[in-house]
Amino acid sequence: MLIRYGYEITLTCTQPTALVCLLSVHEDRADEIRVPETTFTTPDVPVSTYRDLFGNRCRRLVAPAGDLMIWGDATIEDDGKLDPVVPEARETPVPDLPDECLGYLMGSRYCETDRLSQIAWDTFGKIPPGWGRVQTICDFVQAHIRFDYMQARATRTAFDAFHERVGVCRDFAHLAITFCRCLNIPARYVNGHLGDIGVPVVDPMDFSAWMEVFLDGAWHTFDARNNVPRIGRIVVARGRDAADVPLINSFGPHVLKSFRVWTYEVQAPL
Repeated sequence: MLIRYGYEITLTCTQPTALVCLLSVHEDRADEIRVPETTFTTPDVPVSTYRDLFGNRCRRLVAPAGDLMIWGDATIEDDGKLDPVVPEARETPVPDLPDECLGYLMGSRYCETDRLSQIAWDTFGKIPPGWGRVQTICDFVQAHIRFDYMQARATRTAFDAFHERVGVCRDFAHLAITFCRCLNIPARYVNGHLGDIGVPVVDPMDFSAWMEVFLDGAWHTFDARNNVPRIGRIVVARGRDAADVPLINSFGPHVLKSFRVWTYEVQAPL
């Protein structure tokens, strides 16, 4: 299947402001792009790219004083399958983990393992290790947090979400990630596109957040917010938590004037 995805974001800055944007599809899907990404800004400003410490593609630019519109659009080929479910996948003991996984066991800006460790072990410590324990964590988080877009807050951490019991997709991901790390299961934060393919359409469309967990030698997708396998995930960026992969990192004040995202299936041309 083919999925068209894109965004249109307008910021207002009072003075020239440096930006770093993580908005392009991750390099591991590059071979599946069927209509190359078209990007532009209005007004037109110079843009350069680089790879961050996690391998994400970042764009650098300077927003002028006033409005800046950032626009991108592409089409990707997807296998159209639901997220894989591998119930037999086992946890890997910490001494046997690859070096690159160890950073995803540590606490981070939004994932306070030190504050939630005892709660994690009290709640999930007796669950048999492996895929089933991670799924139990997702079941708990999905039931524990009430989704409310109007209650979004950039400073809410996993510890806050646990006690406030409200949040958006990033809060679901942060809490599930933190519980996994507390139990010595590597977990990383993912930001990307997830259209309403195969499920009822919910507007407005937005970027989504979920997690990937390292089990049996591979990274697997889990989504505590939706908590069911979905079709057509498009990874934009991965990191320890949302602090590593902001859609737009602004080195100065700005106001978000408008925000539009699209992700939907399209037909191949005849």
